[in-house]
Amino acid sequence: MFSISDYRRQWFGNIRGDVLAGIVVALALIPEAIAFSIIAGVDPKVGLYASFSIAVLIAFTGGRPGMISAATAATAVLMVTLVREHGLEYLLAATVLAGLLQICAGLLKLGRFMRYVSKSVMTGFVNALAILIFLAQLPELNLANDGVTWLTYALVAAGLAIIYLLPRLTRTVPSPLVAIVVLTALVVVMGWDVRTVGDMGALPDTLPVFLIPDIPLTLETLIIILPYSIAVAVVGLLESLMTQNIVDELTDTRSDRDLECIGQGLANTATGFIGGMAGCAMIGQSIINVKSGGRGRLSAFTAGVVLLVLVVGLGDLVARIPMPALVSIMLMVSIGTFSWSSLGALRVHPLSSSIVMITTVGVVVWTHNLAIGVLTGVLLSGIFFAAKIAQLFQISSSLSEGGHARTYMIEGQLFYGSAEDFAGAFDFVEVPECVIIDVSRAHIWDISSVQALDTVILKFRRLGAHVEVIGMNRASESLVDMLAIHDKPGAMERLMGH
Repeated sequence: MFSISDYRRQWFGNIRGDVLAGIVVALALIPEAIAFSIIAGVDPKVGLYASFSIAVLIAFTGGRPGMISAATAATAVLMVTLVREHGLEYLLAATVLAGLLQICAGLLKLGRFMRYVSKSVMTGFVNALAILIFLAQLPELNLANDGVTWLTYALVAAGLAIIYLLPRLTRTVPSPLVAIVVLTALVVVMGWDVRTVGDMGALPDTLPVFLIPDIPLTLETLIIILPYSIAVAVVGLLESLMTQNIVDELTDTRSDRDLECIGQGLANTATGFIGGMAGCAMIGQSIINVKSGGRGRLSAFTAGVVLLVLVVGLGDLVARIPMPALVSIMLMVSIGTFSWSSLGALRVHPLSSSIVMITTVGVVVWTHNLAIGVLTGVLLSGIFFAAKIAQLFQISSSLSEGGHARTYMIEGQLFYGSAEDFAGAFDFVEVPECVIIDVSRAHIWDISSVQALDTVILKFRRLGAHVEVIGMNRASESLVDMLAIHDKPGAMERLMGH
């Protein structure tokens, strides 16, 4: 339940830690926001405005204090085709619509369905995201492209060396930021001819302003943007809710999933109206924030405000950042995002779990759509789970001393996956006077299992046996009373229609 005192404490309960952590996050957000803009095929200002807007708004509306949301690779890769075929204005419209869909998801309390996403699917999601980020860097490493030379590779290697080696000496300043400063200084001083951020498009030199996407308000437009908006909304919520779980574990606290869905939707909707692209929670930046001491809403707010001040005030300098510096950062993000331990775990995890993880990765990489991959993984997890539960189902029988009654003991879960085994376990050749079906150790779940029970009862009755069903629990009894036909007029004729 919402509490004013709790909300106030989330803002001002850790002022020093939140402000310092927010500044660190802002510095690290600049190169990533620019890089994600380039992935999507838009000007860097689109990602920078988005990161500012989403970070600030989510500070007020989100359900997970201390979590950082901004423009992300997960949403950027989904917009590439839309931007290429229809332009920036359609991206902005798709962002607004994605936000509205996320608000609806929160109001409908769909966040609870996150519990049905298995660990294998989550691992596949993260690994696929890492691969997509890596693949997005390949054009900047292709020697056939203008401005890409062997010097590019040398600068990327130098950037990676700084990123990974500097933390062994000091963690006072984020190593990605140091890599940008050092490589930019080298390129400027030496006069090397390499691609820069300025070559990708204009950086913002003013504060963002409210605007309405310049698109025709027609059904055709809706048909164009709706698939992208749905994908962005689903992927954004998936990554946000997974990041929310991680931050919950790191801080040993619990947060509101449905409120987070609404907060993400409000942030994206507003961002589309100021010229920003869609975003969501960032796993890497959220961990940086928490480990830097950020715990409250003030950390995300500080990160967004400081980011905008740096970009607007230092735009000319940011435009001179060499692309190899950003490529090295994105390679670092890709390497850090990939769950390398999952490769070794393939040898010890159950085969079904490994198949789910690998399939999720394969579908995402093949379709470049994280939502389709996650949906495939969830469905596959459900199939494997049903198969495992069906294997736990068994039936035994015993004949009474006089031979006039046979009791069938049902144990386990009776549902569509075990209904066939249930129906095939009864002996219709030897038909005693009385057949007792004991379901005291079983549970009846669905219409398939009810129909299987109907079939067995009616077959025995047709052969002249008296049938009793005993031990049924209340939930099973309610379902059977509602769906079963074996005690209704014309049941034998209806059986023939099954």
